[in-house]
Amino acid sequence: MRLLPRVLAALRSPVVRVGFLLLALALAVVYVVRDADAIAAAWSRLDPGTVVLALVLSLGNVALSGASWRAVLADLGSRLGWRAAARVFFVGQLGRYIPGTVFQFVAQAELARDYDVPRRRTASALVVALLVSMTTALMLVTGVLPVALAGRGDGSGADLTGWAWTGWLRWLTPFLLVLLVPRVLNPLLGVLLRLARRDPLEHPVTWRGLLAAALWALASWGSVGLQVFVLASAVGGGDLGAGRLLALAVGGYALAWAVGFLVVLAPAGAGAREVALAALVGLGTGSGGAAVVVLASRVLLTVADVLLALAALLTARGALARIRTASAAGGAPHDPA
Repeated sequence: MRLLPRVLAALRSPVVRVGFLLLALALAVVYVVRDADAIAAAWSRLDPGTVVLALVLSLGNVALSGASWRAVLADLGSRLGWRAAARVFFVGQLGRYIPGTVFQFVAQAELARDYDVPRRRTASALVVALLVSMTTALMLVTGVLPVALAGRGDGSGADLTGWAWTGWLRWLTPFLLVLLVPRVLNPLLGVLLRLARRDPLEHPVTWRGLLAAALWALASWGSVGLQVFVLASAVGGGDLGAGRLLALAVGGYALAWAVGFLVVLAPAGAGAREVALAALVGLGTGSGGAAVVVLASRVLLTVADVLLALAALLTARGALARIRTASAAGGAPHDPA
């Protein structure tokens, strides 16, 4: 029972933290360059303007996801400034590239401790934010994807119209919505904390916090959906038309993310997410175009993760130094950002 405190104490070491950061960065690079030849071939079909626009949308997706998490954390009682929240979320986010999901939780919890945020609160915020992300993603899938798939087939006579192809989500989405009801969610978090032998949360999740998180999450899905749309348009959207291609991009990426998230042993949903996205985007671009979109999307989102993490480290150094000084002097930690 004393092993976990020792592990957490070791994670406070600067050497361990630097090692974690270097490992995560190395695996993120491997995640991209393992298909270097295919990526180079895909890149040759995209013009610089498309790449720049898609990168901006990728940065928007990651940043808006961080804003959703920050809204939940504030609702639970820890209102971090933007620079502090960026350091915790974006650097901790690199833990997704290490196989398994625990590293993202542990990294964010330990980074948030620098700002006097209890680990149970950080972990709870990430659980709630992921639940909000999954719910809003599936709402988009059931609400938007049928528009793109209406009347299309897979070449074998199978019906790919919206409800026929995504009908299994009709029971999952309402179930997740029920879980997000504060009267259901707060007791559930209490049970999870008791199982983890942690104290209960001081502040319950509220409707206001959940709504703010959901709006940020929907904006993040819109940003990455536009990224896929821009890439798909650049390689040829087929006969779908701009509106249906956009619906396919937004709903398709949301579904692909949900599939990738469920494959918890793969780094950042590697493999499963790409297969699902390629299958959907291919309905509009063909298999060759879909391969370009999937590879380019993966590279740009990984670059966005790394760039935002490095930017957060650089911009948060001064604020973190002031917080440590204030804590050492007995004052209240404060992040002015």
